[in-house]
Amino acid sequence: MKKTTIKRNLFPSIYCSLFGHDYEISKKVTHHVKEYTCSYCKKELTTNSNGHLIELTPKFKEINDILERMYTSRMQRSKRKTFVSSIY
Repeated sequence: MKKTTIKRNLFPSIYCSLFGHDYEISKKVTHHVKEYTCSYCKKELTTNSNGHLIELTPKFKEINDILERMYTSRMQRSKRKTFVSSIY
């Protein structure tokens, strides 16, 4: 059985260890929940229920996807309701 190793570029991890991460918003889930990605090492974070940054695991990615779907459908319903009430 062969072991496969993944070669990583050490520069981003060294840069982030010396100067810190440079997080950019990669996805806006809601007004309060966002996903962030480091522009150097590509580490992904999200905000939890308390507003703190935590690592974006598959579990949190799924939660954010569901939350985004619920949020967009609620906003669309709200816009339709506002539009209909403005007509009458």
